[in-house]
Amino acid sequence: MKIFITGGSGYVGRNLIPALIQRGDTIRALARSVASGEILEEMGAEVIAGDLTNSDALRYGMEGCDAVIHLAAFVAQWGDPLDFHRINVTGTQRVIEACQTTSVPRLIHMSTEAVLAQGKPMIHVDETAAYPRKPMGLYPLTKGLAEKKVIAANSDSLTTIVLRPRFIWGKDDTVLLPAMIDIAERGGWMWFNHGHYLTSTCHVDNVVEGIILALEKGDGGNSYFLTDGAPIEFRNFITEMFKTQGKTLPDRSIPRWLSRWVATTGEFVVRRFNLDRDPPLTRTTVALMSQEITLNDQKARDELGYQGNMTREQGMADLAMRARSSKSPVKS
Repeated sequence: MKIFITGGSGYVGRNLIPALIQRGDTIRALARSVASGEILEEMGAEVIAGDLTNSDALRYGMEGCDAVIHLAAFVAQWGDPLDFHRINVTGTQRVIEACQTTSVPRLIHMSTEAVLAQGKPMIHVDETAAYPRKPMGLYPLTKGLAEKKVIAANSDSLTTIVLRPRFIWGKDDTVLLPAMIDIAERGGWMWFNHGHYLTSTCHVDNVVEGIILALEKGDGGNSYFLTDGAPIEFRNFITEMFKTQGKTLPDRSIPRWLSRWVATTGEFVVRRFNLDRDPPLTRTTVALMSQEITLNDQKARDELGYQGNMTREQGMADLAMRARSSKSPVKS
């Protein structure tokens, strides 16, 4: 297949592109900077200079392609509302329009379970769960709006598929694990309610598996959760990840009710006084990391043939092996 990818130099893209090339696909990828272009070129992708605001670049990159994989997003717990909407919502709309203009037959959109975040636990949730009336933060809000646009764009000429992995982790992680290690090393780590609640996770290799399957399978206009299978206790999972890097975590904990108050108050103060800094904690973080978030991925298993071949045990062993062979356990 000839495939156009946005966000190809990001965490998922750096794992996806080599897998696609290995199976014989030809890859074109959007690059918004010279550094991103160099990463993409090194992986074997044809570089298309531009970003999600450049409709001409999008159309040029998609011309003659069999599918588009839209990975690019503004992934943050806090920031300018205009940035969230410009990239996540308007950018996705431009991707859809470019697909329609160039007659690309299939669009795979990378979403997140966060589109359902409203501050309550999510227990064994499946794809029938309704979008919340008040999403918990700008990231859940704008990713939800983008997802709705993708689903609504499904037609006889454009098949649209939405994928929702939860808690992407594993090799080459330059985002989540490095950020948690940084917090711990600065003395800022605290568990929420001691971390004794369940969570779903999805190793990056399993995300790649789901994307590749969605290139040829799945009903258009549908969303699919992707996970590593059975949920795991949040504290156990994070502790094991830190152990692979030769690090331990303190036992300090904050009650969930207090974390919600800190996040709500901090966000209000920063917005009210237009402070040039992030709040110490956000409602999005509390909603997604302080309580049970478990997902049912049976739909992906039934309709896509998804298996989640990388087990947590294998993923942890791989992280430990890479840490031992590197002077810097996790690149940040």
